[in-house]
Amino acid sequence: MIGLFLMSEKGFKVVESLIANKKLNLIDFICIGTDNKVKNDFSNQIKELCVKNKIVHFFRNEDKDIATFKSHYYIAISWKWMLDLPNLIVIHDSLLPKYRGFAPLVNMLINGEKKIGVSAIFASEKYDRGELIFQEAIEIQYPIKINEAISIISELYVSVVLKLTTAIETRIPLLSYKQDESQATYSLWLDDEDYFINWNLSSDKIIRKIDACGFPFTGAKCILNNEIVIIENAILVEDVVIENRQPGKVIFIEDSLPVIVCGEGLIKITDAFFEDTKKNIFPLTKFKLRFK
Repeated sequence: MIGLFLMSEKGFKVVESLIANKKLNLIDFICIGTDNKVKNDFSNQIKELCVKNKIVHFFRNEDKDIATFKSHYYIAISWKWMLDLPNLIVIHDSLLPKYRGFAPLVNMLINGEKKIGVSAIFASEKYDRGELIFQEAIEIQYPIKINEAISIISELYVSVVLKLTTAIETRIPLLSYKQDESQATYSLWLDDEDYFINWNLSSDKIIRKIDACGFPFTGAKCILNNEIVIIENAILVEDVVIENRQPGKVIFIEDSLPVIVCGEGLIKITDAFFEDTKKNIFPLTKFKLRFK
């Protein structure tokens, strides 16, 4: 009755849930996507679940004619590619119409949103503008790492998909309603440049960026002595009055750790390594350093 296009921890958790809730009979097939830009895309775990439970499955790059399955509905989870299918339901990482587009969860965390959530919508010609079916939300506390937020939001995915599959299974019509266009905002795609820290930002926003770009992503980056550094952890430090403020410069060394000037506020880097060698940047060989 349904075809699934999925990837990531969210997709894995959804399949686990469908199996646990005895909904295997609803699954016509699972198409698995891969992502080489994260440290674990869960594609192998999803495949193992499919093999163990005898679910028809294949990877996105395999030549399969989806039309032969004649599914009533299709559900896309963490899917990054366009699909032209009838009755396609997309699960999106935000409370639409806010944060339409790409990397919404990362951008929500950087912005310090107090509430995160997911939306189930019917696919539309223009991305993320389809009619809403279900939404789930939860309040979060900062600081929070992106892997924690993904685990939290994965449970919301499970809840939304269980509502969808229960309705489909019992033939309850999937009612939907239009999004409020006056409330729409957009979330831009991210590339390697976006992982670099802008030291002109406030210290609290920089901390949130560091936390939002960590595992399973590549991590927040900066340049130190012409080498790329990955910052894994940092903490806020009480600001001081600085004449002719120059963000990125080291102002103090506390407990052998550098305190960096931000556009507003200070942060102390507590865990960082060089991207190429993977070696810890500490101890620093000199005090007068500028992080770029």
